[in-house]
Amino acid sequence: MEEDLDLRAYEPQLGEKRQIIQPTCLNDPKLKILKEVLVDWINATLKAEHIVVLSLEEDLFDGLVLHHLLGRLANEHVSVEEIAVTTEAQVRKLGIILEILNNKLGVSDETAKWSVSLIHSKELLATLHLLVAIVKRFQPDLALPPNVCVEVVSFEVSRSGIKSDKHIEHITEGWSDPDKGSDKVSEGRKDSQKEDLIDELMLLEPHKISAFKQAILHFVNKNMSPLGLQVMEIEKQFADGVILLLLIGQLEGFFIPLYEFILSPASDPEMLHNVTLALEILSDRDIQLDNVDPQGIVSQDVKSTLRVLYALFKKHKSR
Repeated sequence: MEEDLDLRAYEPQLGEKRQIIQPTCLNDPKLKILKEVLVDWINATLKAEHIVVLSLEEDLFDGLVLHHLLGRLANEHVSVEEIAVTTEAQVRKLGIILEILNNKLGVSDETAKWSVSLIHSKELLATLHLLVAIVKRFQPDLALPPNVCVEVVSFEVSRSGIKSDKHIEHITEGWSDPDKGSDKVSEGRKDSQKEDLIDELMLLEPHKISAFKQAILHFVNKNMSPLGLQVMEIEKQFADGVILLLLIGQLEGFFIPLYEFILSPASDPEMLHNVTLALEILSDRDIQLDNVDPQGIVSQDVKSTLRVLYALFKKHKSR
């Protein structure tokens, strides 16, 4: 049974608005990997200053680490007390640091997904959003696991009670390259979760989906050019299975006899024959696509088609 968040445990105050990660999401492998990557990055960045972070929640709330990150990454040396002991001093220091950071990051207090109150309250969601923004601004080449998302409970306290709702919040973005970051994520995934890559991709903004499809098209056309063929529309041109079979032959290095498939299919059953044959060949070549229904490709389902092409890309991306 899924564990629900007990809002009473958070002692919310009248007029307060907060967002809390569902406890069940804290064990998500991708979230754990993201936290580990960020901790390692902070420690490597601040190694010369002998600062060691063990916990994002417990070690960033007082402003010390953020103060040193600001100095190291932005060469911005702020005149504030090194160690703030009292709550008042910590909040004051955080306010100064975040004001400068927000300016560097190009966000306002209204649009930022973090605040002095949230960081000082050790809110993991706000802390993650802030650190990811810092990485993107100052060290964009750092490989963060893509498309990390969590279920979040948002609640607001009024005189009539607590109003709450749930939504999925993305902490990191998806792929700009079809394989960027996916290996890192797969380290923490169970085998049954690997099939969700394309599902997750389709939740991204349209321009990112388009960028992914263009990268796949580039891969396909590069390998189909020796045959004088070019693909322009992924869903339509793979629906009859012919180009898919030819692509498999090119990538896997063998010729599929013409009598085994229908070169000019004129009906759905003929297309289905070709696509089914293609998936059987891939299965024999240890490319498992149990979650792909041949009929989905024939019906021009983009996710089914992308699953197959991405599997081929993963195996042959060095070609």
